[in-house]
Amino acid sequence: MNTNIKTAKMDTKILLILLWVFYSVNFMYCDHLSNLEPGVLAGIMSGTVADGTVKITAGFLLGTAIMFEIPFLMIILSWVLKYRANRWANIIAGTLFVLAQIGSLFAGTPSPMYIFYSIVEIAGLSLIVWNAWKWQNVEA
Repeated sequence: MNTNIKTAKMDTKILLILLWVFYSVNFMYCDHLSNLEPGVLAGIMSGTVADGTVKITAGFLLGTAIMFEIPFLMIILSWVLKYRANRWANIIAGTLFVLAQIGSLFAGTPSPMYIFYSIVEIAGLSLIVWNAWKWQNVEA
């Protein structure tokens, strides 16, 4: 019986990709479930979100589309960027999304479901920032 068990360390690039996928799936499900909360669809139909505090405009939708696209882009960038650019892209994007997610908790009145998903998303994003921060370039 071989008792010399070696633990394999996951490639940081792969870990970052998986964490961005994890974050993306969570925010998509959160947004989907948010539409089922009482009053949300009525607000959307009247042209507002966040308890009527934010007006839905073409600019709002474009900004939202850009914000939603960045995590998907980070999945690709985490694979193709070289070490230094990859590390900093993940630190910057992860940090900005943590701040945005915290800020979203103050737009309207968040439901328990939204707070739960926010905690999960912030944890995932924090892992992205942490792993990118401590990432050592093994190729150098």
